[in-house]
Amino acid sequence: MSDSNETSVPGKFDYDVVVVGAGPGGYTAAFRAADLGLRVALIERFPALGGVCLNVGCIPSKALLHAGRVIDEAAAMEEHGVSFGEPFIDLDKLRGFKDQVVGKLTGGLAGMAKKRKVEFIQGVAAFTGSHKISVAGGEGSSDSDGEISFAQAIIAVGSRSLELSGLPWGDHRLMDSTSALELEEIPHQLLVIGGGIIGLEMASVYRALGSKVTVVELMPQLMPGADPDLVKPLQRRISKRYEAIHLETKVTRVDVADDFLVAHFEGKYSGVDNFDRVLVAVGRVPNGGKIKAKAAGVKVTSRGYIPVDHQLRTNVPHIFAIGDVVGQPMLAHKATHQGKVAAEVCAGMKSAFDARVIPSVAYTDPEVAWVGVTEAEAKEKGLDYGFGRFPWAASGRALGMDRSEGFTKLIFDQSTRQIIGAGITGPNAGELIAECALAIEMGCEAEDLSLTIHPHPTLSESISMAAEVFEGTITDLYVPQKKS
Repeated sequence: MSDSNETSVPGKFDYDVVVVGAGPGGYTAAFRAADLGLRVALIERFPALGGVCLNVGCIPSKALLHAGRVIDEAAAMEEHGVSFGEPFIDLDKLRGFKDQVVGKLTGGLAGMAKKRKVEFIQGVAAFTGSHKISVAGGEGSSDSDGEISFAQAIIAVGSRSLELSGLPWGDHRLMDSTSALELEEIPHQLLVIGGGIIGLEMASVYRALGSKVTVVELMPQLMPGADPDLVKPLQRRISKRYEAIHLETKVTRVDVADDFLVAHFEGKYSGVDNFDRVLVAVGRVPNGGKIKAKAAGVKVTSRGYIPVDHQLRTNVPHIFAIGDVVGQPMLAHKATHQGKVAAEVCAGMKSAFDARVIPSVAYTDPEVAWVGVTEAEAKEKGLDYGFGRFPWAASGRALGMDRSEGFTKLIFDQSTRQIIGAGITGPNAGELIAECALAIEMGCEAEDLSLTIHPHPTLSESISMAAEVFEGTITDLYVPQKKS
């Protein structure tokens, strides 16, 4: 390991900071470091900035989810007197729309990198020493191998889809989330293995486009990690729309036939069914073991994670790691904030990653969002908590949208009356949860939320009303007063 003072010697290295990986965390780190006056190189194996999230994940999936939502909303209005008829799906145009959205964002990032004088190097990175990294030609690149030196480095290599062993991965009909987003066709029968966020989002897209969807999940509930009551409205809705939802069930194998894939089930549901396509969405694994970090002295766990401290430093003080590769939750917005912290520490600032909470959102229909302590966690930890729950069946805005299945739940510390968690199920829950995250960060008490005047009629006022339920001041519901 080099002397830490060596990192500050002017001109000794090719770059002040090298960032490996150009996803949300990586490009944010590179841009922030450049804004702080550092010479920055950004290495990415793909031709465009943005990483998995922008190119083959968060952004394209949300474009397709929007299309699915429009289809569903148009169909739902038929029983209210507005009929648009059967939708015609032009896959080429829909695919083009998705690609156009991605292109606008990647193009914008490329322009910002250029203006900031961030050197973009396409290639596959591998550490060769504590201050050196080799770059081999990346996908679609004709660049030859080379080696560059750095004073400091930020590892932002993200994660990849977990591939279940024993499945016929050579068959194009077996998809991961990346290939599912290519939208090659709309299968008549689709099996989704994994009832987590990614699997349920893609199931939502394909069902709206016309596929008959079956979901299989090993755990007792969909979306493990979320409170069961948050998931129930979603499960009730999709149970009526999907072919089947099999919980506590696993796929033991998938056989290849000429015209379909044959899935074998075991568990609460057992049997054999045929599908045109199978999507595997059972989680992601970090890429820490892919960049030869040990050559730089960086510790990597057996599972591919890279341990860091509150400033995102690895065990090698001048090498940092951010995003999926440092651990759960594997979320782009976590990586973005960590990228800024790592860049600022590289520039000598006294920054640290000390977020109290990180919100999670499933962009399903309805959306499911939560932040902070869940009710299940509060029970498990023996916390003295209380909660206020406001059903959207009492929301004029939700009723006007014909979407009254949702609710807003706030969790409070009984002694301090401060909000410590929140969960929301319903359309636009992902937009609404941000107010709850801010409230937790600010240490808001129930009264702070209940006395904040929200616009009416909106879904957002369900947050203040949930606080009123906890306080016992709600007038939009009848809640029997607790006897003192």
